[in-house]
Amino acid sequence: MKHFLSTIDWDQQQLQHIIDLAKDYKAGLSSDALKGKSIALLFFNPSLRTRTSFELGSWQLGGHAVVLAPGKDAWPLEFEFGTTMLDDAEEHIAEAAQVLSRYCDMIAIRAFPKFQDWQEDRQDKVIKAFAKYASVPVINMETITHPCQELAHMQAIEEKIGKPQKKKYLLTWTYHPKPLNTAVANSSLLIASKFGMDITLLCPTEDYLLDERYLNAAKNFSAEYGGSFQVSHDIRTAYKDADIVYAKSWGALPYFGQWEKEKSIRDQYQHFRVDEEKMALTNGGLFSHCLPLRRNVKATDAVMDADYCFAIDEAENRLHAQKALMTTLINN
Repeated sequence: MKHFLSTIDWDQQQLQHIIDLAKDYKAGLSSDALKGKSIALLFFNPSLRTRTSFELGSWQLGGHAVVLAPGKDAWPLEFEFGTTMLDDAEEHIAEAAQVLSRYCDMIAIRAFPKFQDWQEDRQDKVIKAFAKYASVPVINMETITHPCQELAHMQAIEEKIGKPQKKKYLLTWTYHPKPLNTAVANSSLLIASKFGMDITLLCPTEDYLLDERYLNAAKNFSAEYGGSFQVSHDIRTAYKDADIVYAKSWGALPYFGQWEKEKSIRDQYQHFRVDEEKMALTNGGLFSHCLPLRRNVKATDAVMDADYCFAIDEAENRLHAQKALMTTLINN
């Protein structure tokens, strides 16, 4: 049995197989790969694209999705071990994961960090506990990484520019009035490096560097797959000749849980928003974002409405990529 918790555990060939199948689904391939099968979708956090695409995708493949929000329409869960359960949690993950495995053929989890202690959040306890106790494949619908977004993103890149290897890829930090999860940023580094792109991570200062695990993974995968990786704090040089610009906001890890202190720092870098002047520095570059996006905060109206913006194509690909992923996991 193989879980889909992070693309770190999947090689380029395996990921390309899923992406190619996603392209086939997008081109009109019909399949009943999930006929008579079911998937439990557990949302600890809100969703628009992820929930819609997984529900529709399972239905289009002939399956059935059971959507649960623990603590709302399902029992609140406990994930710690050795605790005496006297607080809000009514059920332990050890039982919940096993029971869902008896009912369903796959389990998918969306569980964001709590944004209080990065050393705690970076352990990704929720989805790892499901993977430990489930006897069916477990899918990460976004925790501290977002591997499903990776698939849709790379599918869209290949559709737009063909083979991605050695293409210049810019992951740029952008301003947001709130500290956000690093999941998509972590994941974009993983997929771009695993497909051999020449990556530049642009952020205002070293405080906004991502977790060292993902920086190191990007360096290692770049070396393995023929790409390169560098960090820049200079907007003009980072944008210069980029083929792909991918934008995301995230909070500074050294201030994790101290967000009022971090906000005064973050507010100094509102000029990192993506605009036409910056895009003009690229090599006729394309722009995307995982969505949702606050217009004229992360990127301007002109950028979002430009022909070079493929954010909507990437969002559509969530449906096709997740159908391909579910097909792959159920066949395994």
